[in-house]
This record gives sequence, C-alpha cells and structure tokens, in this order.
Amino acid sequence: MKVMIWGATGMVGQGVLRECLLAEDVTAVVAVGRSAPRVEHPKLQTLIHTELLQYDAIAHRLGGIDAGFFCLGVSSVGMDEQRYATITHDMTLAAAQALARISPAATFVYLSGAGADSAEKSRTMWQRVRGGTENALQRLPLKAVYIVRPGIILPKHGARSKTPLYRVLYLLLTPVMSLFRPLFPRRILTTQTLGLAMLNLARRGFSRPVLETGDIYAVSHTAKTK
Repeated sequence: MKVMIWGATGMVGQGVLRECLLAEDVTAVVAVGRSAPRVEHPKLQTLIHTELLQYDAIAHRLGGIDAGFFCLGVSSVGMDEQRYATITHDMTLAAAQALARISPAATFVYLSGAGADSAEKSRTMWQRVRGGTENALQRLPLKAVYIVRPGIILPKHGARSKTPLYRVLYLLLTPVMSLFRPLFPRRILTTQTLGLAMLNLARRGFSRPVLETGDIYAVSHTAKTK
C-alpha cells in the first residue's frame, strides 16, 4: 500500500506513522502538513503543504494513494465555532475531497473523538462540528470512509503532543494511565493501538463506518489478512 498521513507530527499521527513505517505491506508513506516529521526512513516522503484548504498545487502527489489517515486536529478550548469548524471540518473535507478526486479507490480514515454527535444537535460545539465532519466525509465518493472515536489515549514509543499544556498533562497522567490500562485495555488506548487499527481498517475494513473505543481495540488486534 501507498499511504498518506495528515498530521504525522501530532501525537496520534506519530503513532500512525510509526506503524506504517514498520508494516511490510506499506511500500510508501507520504506525510503531508506544515512541518516535517522528526524521523527519517527510506519509505517516508515528506510533503510540506501550508495551504490546507487548497490542494490544486499538489494534486499530482495524491495519485496512487491506497489509504489516507487524517490525524490533524485541535482542541476547541478558547475557540469560537467558526474558527474551530474551519480547522476541524473545512480542512478535513478539503483533504478528503482532493483524495476522492484523484484516488477514488482509496480508503480514508478520520481521527475524530469519543462523544462526537452524528445527529449534530448537541449543545456542545465541538461535538456538533465533529459529528458534522463525520457525516460529510461518509458522503464522499471514496472506496470507504471510517471514523475512529478514541477517548483516553496513552502515548507510546516516544509519541508526544505538540501542545505544551498537553505535554505537561501527559507527563503527569501517563504513570496513572499505564497503571490502569491493563484493567481497561478497551477504554485506554495507546498511540500504537490507534496506528494498528487505522492500518487494519485500510487492509480489511470493518462492518460499521464509525468505531468507538472497543471497536478500535478489536480492530487493532486483527490479522493483516483473512
């Protein structure tokens, strides 16, 4: 497979990137975003692209993509709905629509969040916006679209958040999460679990388009082939 990752420098994106680089059936990984990942690998191609609402200039680089993993995201804290929707909804749709035009046989996997509201009626702004983004993605002419909704995420293998406040929180909470994860493996996911789950969705698919934490854990443990 040739895969493309949006947000490979973020915490979850780093986990997805690691699993893609380790996977024998992944022949090339294109990391697209405003900055380059901190790793180097023969399979890794870095595509610096700052205009994340417009893809005409790099449309030729989207050809032959088998799977796209969209891991870009921001916290809604301190943001008004318009700004949050631009980043969360518009940027995601711009990427997926461009991929659908150039590589319609691709599978698109979107990193959402536990609590996203598919009905788009929640009083909580981020839940509505995330739910609306999920719905819009599922209407695109792609081979398949999958939505993953993780809750608590434990960083593994050096993955770290780009947000300073989150880095401090993870530094404080990781020992506690590590202690409880063996008791609740389907509720406390790791960046490795998410990376493996996204890859397996591209490989084998799933019976439903939206995956909650338990589904993500289960998919991460499926074999590469049937």
